[in-house]
Formats: sequence, structure tokens, C-alpha cells
Amino acid sequence: MAIVFRLPVVLAAFAWLASSTAYAAPQSFDFKDSKGVNAIQFSLDAPLEAINGTGNGVSGTVQFDPAAPAATTGKIVLETKSLTVVNSMMLEHIQGAKWLDVAQFPTIVFEATKLDNVRTQGTQTLADLTGSITVKGITKALTVPVSFTYLADKLSARNGDKGPKGDLLVLRATFAINRSDFNIMAGQAAEKVSESIQITLALAGACPRG
Repeated sequence: MAIVFRLPVVLAAFAWLASSTAYAAPQSFDFKDSKGVNAIQFSLDAPLEAINGTGNGVSGTVQFDPAAPAATTGKIVLETKSLTVVNSMMLEHIQGAKWLDVAQFPTIVFEATKLDNVRTQGTQTLADLTGSITVKGITKALTVPVSFTYLADKLSARNGDKGPKGDLLVLRATFAINRSDFNIMAGQAAEKVSESIQITLALAGACPRG
């Protein structure tokens, strides 16, 4: 028996395969937020006082495939000059040469190289991320728990139904680093400045489509 392929059916099949292939490939999510909402929070809780602040100079890209989240890689970059605290004198110290030296070291970089213990339920993926953090030109390996929330077709909704359509990826993580590991006044001012720096990320990356 001869099999006849009708042109509309063939074209529809190719279109379906093309779209399936596109969605199966990793997507590149841009974390330079046009809304200016993305920010990294940090805190140092010492015996005499606590320092709490934010940094909103966030950029970077993450490659994420909702069908294969274990293959996730990427980089988040924070401009050190964007770090801010309420007290102006504290801010001057933090940005100065003895502390972060923002003039010589303009960025802090978080880089992901692999994910382990990956669990996905619905739109959320939990994992242990292995990578590195670079502060003041010093790079240290780290492994931290993270979550990725993949929100298909929600980019325009985040922008009030304006702008391009596309997908969102929300990255969340909380972890600590030691300031002495990065030559930030090691062993000094311990009563006022905690050795441990708590860092919290809750960032949205955009993947426009069309």
C-alpha cells in the first residue's frame, strides 16, 4: 500500500519538531535587569554591631535547560561600587582600599560549574551548586544549595505585559563566606565586623523570545 504524505501535514510535523528542538536546548537567561529590581543582600553580624546592605549592579548569564537542569552553568557578576549600606562612614570603609578596594577590584563574580543532587518538582529545581566566588581578585571554590524557578512565558507579565515575550528564571541562594579568605582586614575589627559574611541572592533572569 502506498503512503501519501500531504504537504500541510508534513509542514506541521516539521514545525512541531522545530519547536520541540528549540525548547529542548539550553536557554540563555540575562540577569542584567532592565527593571532595576535585582539586588544581592549581604550582612555581617558582629558582637557590637550589625552591617546590612545591598548591591544592585547585577549582570551575567545562566544557561538553563528545564528538560536537563543538571547541565546548568553560568556566571553572576556584581559591581562592587554598587554596594551600599545606610551609614555613610561604613560605606566609605567598605569601598576603601583596606576593605573591598572597589577602585582596583570593580567586580565580585559568582560562577557555577556543575549541579549535583538535582530535584525538580513543578517549576522549581533544587540542587547543590558547585562553583567559585572571586572577591578582591581571590578565587575560592564553594558548594551551596540553590533553587531555580523556571517560569515559561512570564517575562512580559513581570514587566506589566509590556516589552518582549519570553521566559524567566529565578535564582535563589543563601550562603556565607569568610572575609579573611579574601584579604578583607583579616583578623581585625572582629568586635565590630563579623568574620562571616552572609550573602543572599534572589535574582530574575530573562530569556526574550520573538
